Amino acid sequence: MVETLSFFRNREIRTCTIILTILAVILITAGFLISRQAGILIIIAVFLLCTCFYLFTFYRYKQIESLSEYLRRISSGEYSLDIRDNHEGELSILKSEIYKVTLMLSEYNEQLKQEKVILADHMADISHQIKTPLTSMMVMIDLLEDENLSEQKRKEFILHLQVQLERIEWLVSSLLKVSKLDAGVVEMNKKDVSVKTLIDKAINPLLISMELKDIQYIYNYSSEQLKLSCDVNWTAEALTNILKNCIEHTPEGGKIYISAQDNPLYKEIKIVDNGVGISKEDLPHIFTRFYKGKNSSLDSVGIGLAMSKSIIRNQGGDIIVKSELGKGSEFTVRLYKSII
Repeated sequence: MVETLSFFRNREIRTCTIILTILAVILITAGFLISRQAGILIIIAVFLLCTCFYLFTFYRYKQIESLSEYLRRISSGEYSLDIRDNHEGELSILKSEIYKVTLMLSEYNEQLKQEKVILADHMADISHQIKTPLTSMMVMIDLLEDENLSEQKRKEFILHLQVQLERIEWLVSSLLKVSKLDAGVVEMNKKDVSVKTLIDKAINPLLISMELKDIQYIYNYSSEQLKLSCDVNWTAEALTNILKNCIEHTPEGGKIYISAQDNPLYKEIKIVDNGVGISKEDLPHIFTRFYKGKNSSLDSVGIGLAMSKSIIRNQGGDIIVKSELGKGSEFTVRLYKSII
């Protein structure tokens, strides 16, 4: 009874009832004007038609009400509900479309949960990475306040502070770049550039550190005329991080070999060193952010290779690494000519 009253409280149903009543009165009156039998026949016909109409409308009303309840439960987080009935008709189509939206919301909700976990982990890692140099700096500042501190020690502590500040500056800058890459707000401005120009740009910031370790780099000039379509600045940064990793793990007097080649599927740059190599345990994780392998230097943060991977993948490419302990490492940067 309550449901029936609720049904007739619907404004559209009330309007339709009034119209049907007026039409029924007109038809019945016209029927009785013709003959008594015609009037009775019209009454029966009108009654049956109105009954069918209201039963069908009531059924659709209940279906819409169930859809509303379904949406209310979805809004409260019950994404596992399945409303599909696999029948023909506009209501069934509507149910299927709502179910598709529900699946999208469920996937989006799970993605948000995962991103929150990842963000929390990254914040913890960042906090740890910054906390170490800050603690060291605070100790240095306390020592500098000692009036009896010798001038030599004072200069040593100031130099140490400068090194730590530069490390924090580099870390914050790198984290900002990685955050932009993760957020997808970096627009890669691709243009054709020669591989030689790209390598020179990437290796230029590392020449001093290479000279200090007496490390030579040998570029295969047979591919000097080869050109790549990429974002010059970002790609150079990716290559710089790879080269820096090679330099850190190559002993004094070592060599780094750089070459490039072209084939129908992709263009690639290969960087090979004769350093200490990477262990099998570390190899699957070297592109994981903040991961530090067994052979990592004390100053290593574990963000350079992860950034390189993000930069290359944002341009539809990939980085492949092969390595063996004691035999060096081989990094291959591939930029595909079409997305495969």
